[in-house]
Amino acid sequence: MGALSGIRVLDLSRVLAGPWCGQVLADLGAEVIKVERPRVGDDTRGWGPPYMKTPDGENSVEASYYQSTNRNKLSVAVNIATPEGQELVRALAATSDVLIENYKAGSLAKYGLDYDSLSKLNPRLVYCSITGFGLTGPRAEEPGYDFIIQGMGGLMSITGEKDGVPGAGPQKVGVAVADVMTGLYSTISIQAALLAREKTGRGQHCDMALLDVQVAALGNQSQNYLSTGKPPGRQGNAHVNIVPYQVFTASDMDFIVACGNDTQFAALCDAISLPELPLDPRFTKNADRVRNRDAIVGLLSEHFLKDTADNWVSRIHAAKVPVGVINDIGRALAEPQVLARNMLVDIPHAKNPDFRMVGSPVKLSDTPVEYQRPAPMLGEHTEQVLKSRLGLSADALEALKSKGVIEQLK
Repeated sequence: MGALSGIRVLDLSRVLAGPWCGQVLADLGAEVIKVERPRVGDDTRGWGPPYMKTPDGENSVEASYYQSTNRNKLSVAVNIATPEGQELVRALAATSDVLIENYKAGSLAKYGLDYDSLSKLNPRLVYCSITGFGLTGPRAEEPGYDFIIQGMGGLMSITGEKDGVPGAGPQKVGVAVADVMTGLYSTISIQAALLAREKTGRGQHCDMALLDVQVAALGNQSQNYLSTGKPPGRQGNAHVNIVPYQVFTASDMDFIVACGNDTQFAALCDAISLPELPLDPRFTKNADRVRNRDAIVGLLSEHFLKDTADNWVSRIHAAKVPVGVINDIGRALAEPQVLARNMLVDIPHAKNPDFRMVGSPVKLSDTPVEYQRPAPMLGEHTEQVLKSRLGLSADALEALKSKGVIEQLK
């Protein structure tokens, strides 16, 4: 029994932020019914290559992008542009606890699938709308994409090498972090609304915006600006408030040193045979090192070129100072600690019985995450869900299929 067993979620979202939220809820035990367009499905079904491999090494039609964010769900293919499809979704919403959607603000109202309409049908429904800019404000009707939000929300202005350094310029993060963070914040808001429902008996509307989340997630960087009136700039791999806290180059490869306090800095210097550095008044306190960043980084950079990264990491690690290598994703997934934490899971798929994916980081002692099924194929569970949840007969299902209202995996 998962932590959210008994909670039914109707997931009308696609691409990443909404599906990420739905996958987290599904991992925690909720029944998540993903509603997709017949014949096309979620946009990310076509976002390949790469695709899942079949046992003989051939590409399937299951895109890796889609696979990464839709496990543990049931897929129902319904055309919500038809009156019959709208009625099916309304009927499912009437018996659901949560609905997730990421359509353009206001666009579901024409189908009678907006919050105002469905909350009258099911007052206990927690309805989560995920948009680029939220449901209010001058940009409410604009579409929002992660890349644009990373730029508008300030993240790219502090990501990348600083001016004057080769390769300088703003950079987006290598993962769609605004989408992922919005999915996580949406999960939090849904769970909070479910808890509130226990007290009030009423559901509510969760209005989640990528731009809101990106601005909120600037953390110390936005507060630095509010404290000084000066926008933080790009520092490459260096930390704006802590020194040394960055990438250094050894004789063979790069590695990371992250000194979080003055005690760690002294331990670092002892470990690398530079015990005199903390005695220099330019470097004694972190504030001193921030003011004299170029000087201390220059000394350390020159020194680290004298040995290999593995040797430096070994010496610094022994001194209990945070340090580490920079893995590519293959090495990261092979990291013994990652494997020990069961972060790679095998979930047999109809197209690949040896299918493997990254698991959930949530570790609960009494209600652990369970991996019931991989990401579904398009319309895989249409008949199953509509029969069991709505009581539709075989004849009714066949009539809907013939009219193109629903699709069942063949």
